[in-house]
Amino acid sequence: MTDSTGSTTPNGVISLQTIAMPSDTNWNGDIFGGWLMAQMDLAGAVAARKRAHGRITTIAVDSMVFHHPVQIGDVISCYSTIERIGNTSMKIRIEVWETADPCRPPVKLTEGVFTYVAIDESGRPRAVPPEACPV
Repeated sequence: MTDSTGSTTPNGVISLQTIAMPSDTNWNGDIFGGWLMAQMDLAGAVAARKRAHGRITTIAVDSMVFHHPVQIGDVISCYSTIERIGNTSMKIRIEVWETADPCRPPVKLTEGVFTYVAIDESGRPRAVPPEACPV
């Protein structure tokens, strides 16, 4: 199965995986969009923090599109790709895929672009180091 954009496989590095639980539902019984957005922010923060070698903060959600509703019990996997690095900021694309059933292809649920800023211990912007840490 493909999503509405035609993608059949996730792009990026897996940054977060979790399970949608009954306490995360809205009044319709679907998973609340705000919960999903929070998971995306956490996933993007993992990638941004690693790239910035330290503290970061979210400053913007530049875009976000919901392709399919998330159901209770769905295993969601968040994949992140760093799209742009500025002096202090990073734009990170986050894709969320449902990946619970190994017998069927994953389904893209949502995607978005979040902007993070590297900050120092006082919470002030600082430069993003020129290269990622070697692994």
